[in-house]
Amino acid sequence: MKNDKGILHGRPKDPSALLDIIRDVQGRHGHVPEEAVSGIAAHLGLSKAEVRGAVTFYHFFSLEPRGRSTVYLNDSITSRMKGRAAVAKAFEQEAGCRFGEVSPDGSIGLFPTSCIGMNDQEPSAIIDGVVFTQLTPLKVGHLVRALRAGKPAQVLVDKYRDGANQSDLVRSMVANNIRRRGPVLFGPHEPGAAVRKAVAMTPEAVIEEIKRANLLGRGGAGFPTGLKWDFCRREKNPPHYVVCNADEGEPGTFKDRVILTELSRLVFEGMAVAGYAVGAEEGVLYLRAEYDYLRPLLESVLDGLRRENLLGKSIAGSRFDFDISIKLGGGAYICGEESALLESAQGKRGEPRNRPPFPVQIGYLGQPTTVNNVETLCAAAKIIIHGASWFNSMGSANSSGTKLFSISGDCERPGVYELEFGLTVRELLDIVGAKDAFAVQIGGPSGAMISRRDFGRRVAFEDLPTGGSIMIFGPWRDLFEIIDNFMEFFIEESCGWCTPCRVGNILLKEKLEKIMTGRGTRQDLADLENWGKMIKAMSRCGLGQTSPNPILTSLQNFPELYEAAVSKSRDVLPTFDLAEATLEAARLANRRPALEEVAHE
Repeated sequence: MKNDKGILHGRPKDPSALLDIIRDVQGRHGHVPEEAVSGIAAHLGLSKAEVRGAVTFYHFFSLEPRGRSTVYLNDSITSRMKGRAAVAKAFEQEAGCRFGEVSPDGSIGLFPTSCIGMNDQEPSAIIDGVVFTQLTPLKVGHLVRALRAGKPAQVLVDKYRDGANQSDLVRSMVANNIRRRGPVLFGPHEPGAAVRKAVAMTPEAVIEEIKRANLLGRGGAGFPTGLKWDFCRREKNPPHYVVCNADEGEPGTFKDRVILTELSRLVFEGMAVAGYAVGAEEGVLYLRAEYDYLRPLLESVLDGLRRENLLGKSIAGSRFDFDISIKLGGGAYICGEESALLESAQGKRGEPRNRPPFPVQIGYLGQPTTVNNVETLCAAAKIIIHGASWFNSMGSANSSGTKLFSISGDCERPGVYELEFGLTVRELLDIVGAKDAFAVQIGGPSGAMISRRDFGRRVAFEDLPTGGSIMIFGPWRDLFEIIDNFMEFFIEESCGWCTPCRVGNILLKEKLEKIMTGRGTRQDLADLENWGKMIKAMSRCGLGQTSPNPILTSLQNFPELYEAAVSKSRDVLPTFDLAEATLEAARLANRRPALEEVAHE
């Protein structure tokens, strides 16, 4: 590792630094060479297999060269709806290679990637760490020629957009698209007010105020925040930690991107309030790799808070010490699951842990940890300032406060909206300009696809819960194509640990495509439902427990779609028996047949 001594020099021999070192090596070489694998392993006291395992787990790391310039083109359904196919074709023609390949001269590598948090401004791509939005074939030609000429990607950004995106620390063409500013997140805020008020209370009083506010986790799961903080505080073995989950990877979600860009002070104040409540002295913001361009801004905000004595020693003149560091992911949707996130923050593959124990018992570095979403921490800070009664005056019976929605798809005004919980889907569609909506995906692919007959339902934890993603589809869209894209996403993002998720989702997608191509039968519809329920019940973590939802919810809410597809092929007889076909392979491997293996996982 002769050329990489500077990367390892001064690094602690701490395995938790693994991802940071890999990222630096990847940035220097465009991949992680075998020589670097050996050097990293020796420095950190890891095996080469552990280093390779981490490299291959994350989307933005590679053991093979990915070109002097690397293009990651978003392949989410909204990108496809906005013209991705033409943009991808232009990239391939200009680069002289197909996606998944590097050009013959080694100058350009083209790779598809899952949602990068830009669904309101598609098609989008990350090129050498720089985000490019609203791409067209004409823009692609200019970009590829400039990259081949040796121009850095950053100088090719043609226009800096609104807010902090214009700052020297960001210089991004990403637009905030804030369409509606509500009273909680975007209401008036006196910097430092939440921290100063919190440290004047007892930690128990802070927790009680959050409990009274009925603040439910804004990441989608809806677990009571005050209860989580209480559990963490009650754990006896110090130190305790606060981890902010800034790894929004659900396709269609981009609201945390806007919060981090424009309200990062509020995020960090919320982390400090949480730290005071649970008895922590250290917090970690886990930032998704796709938002690396925001890291200089976030580090600058942290430095400012330290200068103002809102972070560091004796915060606001109290006896409370608390500071925050930033950990960066490597591109893996599964790291949005809190235990997988903790593994990744410790420099490991982001594989979910078994539960129990829960993170509040054994979390970051094996210590009691509260993991909270970006939006949740902002709301907590505002609750401490204004009180639980103020927060409870908004929202619905069981869903207090407001929610930040990421709106994309077939509507006139895509973007971010802060609205009170409890509004109907129809009211939401009117606000965003989507009067012709035919289907709405609530909560991203892991949520529910609903039809017009359900537009009177309310967006709230007690009816239609969501982490924020709302994707809208007009009647001219092919719903099968959308569902297939969602299943492709889950297959790509599965960590592969358990058979129901690793194998089951592939079987579901193959069965779906059989129906899509006019070869399906009514038995195939029954199989979709039965297999989907089995995968949900048998999978180890939240990914597998929700991955069948695109099929199951569309089966429930759009039965006519599936009925029409199989009615065209009712005379087609099944000619392939999966169980029969796998018997011999299973016997040779001394394993159960595929479907039996899924059922007994």
